[in-house]
Amino acid sequence: MNPATVLGMIGGIFLLAVTIALTARDYSAFWNLPGLGIVLGGTIAATLVSYPLHEVLRVFRVFIIVLRHERYYAKEDMEEIVEVSRQWFKGNLAAIETRLGDIRNPYLRMGIQLVIDDTPLDDILTLLQWRMTRLRAKETAEAQVFRTMAMYAPAFGMLGTLVGLINMLFGMQGADFESIGVNLGIALITTFYGIILANLVFKPIAIKMERRTEQRVMLMNMVLEGITLMSKGRSPAYIRETLKSFMARYEDEIRQ
Repeated sequence: MNPATVLGMIGGIFLLAVTIALTARDYSAFWNLPGLGIVLGGTIAATLVSYPLHEVLRVFRVFIIVLRHERYYAKEDMEEIVEVSRQWFKGNLAAIETRLGDIRNPYLRMGIQLVIDDTPLDDILTLLQWRMTRLRAKETAEAQVFRTMAMYAPAFGMLGTLVGLINMLFGMQGADFESIGVNLGIALITTFYGIILANLVFKPIAIKMERRTEQRVMLMNMVLEGITLMSKGRSPAYIRETLKSFMARYEDEIRQ
């Protein structure tokens, strides 16, 4: 699992636990199943109304992938491009075709295949850029599902608050203080659940997914640059230095 994700989850849970331990007389007051049902159930229901079922299910599968420590083989892909360009520079098509099946990155493999098939550079760029745009749009839409859930969760927290207050007001007619306390607890805890789910779960997941997309697009841009230089017949040394500069510039921009 991604260390930053684990650290963030543990840190958030620890902070809540310490705060509750130092301030609460009864820890069970922070566990309210009807309140959690209102917020979580309502958020999921509203999300299903907003998006098709298959998109919501796909997003949760992607979330499992995002939780893992996903490695990006940028350096390996760069070396792959340089080695293939070396063979291309020598005119050794047989060696390239033999190596093609071992290339891990399908985007890179497709680009190299287009080059050795003598596809015009404009057509190569159009196809590769279209694939990049499609990936960005698809993954941005997936992150947007979690942003939508982050928007719905506090709203259903307020809904739970209204339900609790309405029931509490009706309960005051009979002076049933136990019922009043239960409904007041639901009224307050649902807002608490909504804020926690929105800001500690859904929104951080959306940001992490967007960050993952940014890194994947960066890698695709590097591959696109390498394929372009290879198609233009640039030397392997020139391609290596250009891609190294590309990666260094990206790192500088990201860390600013």
